[in-house]
Amino acid sequence: MLQQTQIATVLERGFYSRWMERFPGFAELARATEAEVLGAWQGLGYYRRARNLQRLAQVVMSEHAGVFPRDPALIRELPGIGPYTAGAVASFAFGLAEPVVDGNVARVLARLDDDSTPVDGTAGGRRLWARAAELVRASDDPRSFNSALMELGQTVCRPARPACGECPVRRHCRTKSPEKLPVKSARPGVTAVTERVFFLRSAEGVLLEKETGSRRTGLWRLPALPDAWLDRPPPVLLKTSYAITRYKVTLWVHETPAGLRPQPVQKFVPAGELAGLPMPSPYRRALEQLLKGGVFRLE
Repeated sequence: MLQQTQIATVLERGFYSRWMERFPGFAELARATEAEVLGAWQGLGYYRRARNLQRLAQVVMSEHAGVFPRDPALIRELPGIGPYTAGAVASFAFGLAEPVVDGNVARVLARLDDDSTPVDGTAGGRRLWARAAELVRASDDPRSFNSALMELGQTVCRPARPACGECPVRRHCRTKSPEKLPVKSARPGVTAVTERVFFLRSAEGVLLEKETGSRRTGLWRLPALPDAWLDRPPPVLLKTSYAITRYKVTLWVHETPAGLRPQPVQKFVPAGELAGLPMPSPYRRALEQLLKGGVFRLE
């Protein structure tokens, strides 16, 4: 959950506690339906993480007798596990001398070695992981070492105004300009995206369609406005916006085009079932606004 989501969001909004209540072990998660998994993850975004987590649970049940492996090589083979997660689990859960490199650790190591190689590039990444591995394997307590390195970056070796005078490893630090490190490659600009959907409500409920072929596959949303109506779209009921990774999305919700018939991938969902349906947060907020007292307005 903490991959690409802040710890305050995960804990203070109850995502972690609700997830653990629903899926306390690998067995419960492995046998759950996709809708149950996506519904429990709803609001965290990046739904591929939830799918990978369920796939991981299924592999642990089928190939490891329900016991999470301790071997770092086997951990790295599990679905959705990259170098950072593998190192974190191996060191924090099992006390193994495996490196962990997150943003905080990358900043500390780049400054300690006065290394201006871009940390988000291939060469920089390899150097950071090699350096982190060298250091943790020289430690008597890998769990504490990795935790301390991450904490050092978070509290002392900060991105701006690092507290160098308070740093416990300052005599080993080579940089004279900590604010200039680490170096990162130029980020791509924000891309504007337009989404046009329509709102149709009947005695059967609200017309929705299931996402396919995207990062939100399996989630429900308002139906996309057909291409034939994009040049002359129907009147707007609601306009809102949201951001996802490097995209700024403007969401336009239109009235139902005249004569439009529901497609096989769409279905009417009764109002009482909407809350339990897995749905991207931007669409849920838009739908709640549309259903609020029957009053439609632009935002």
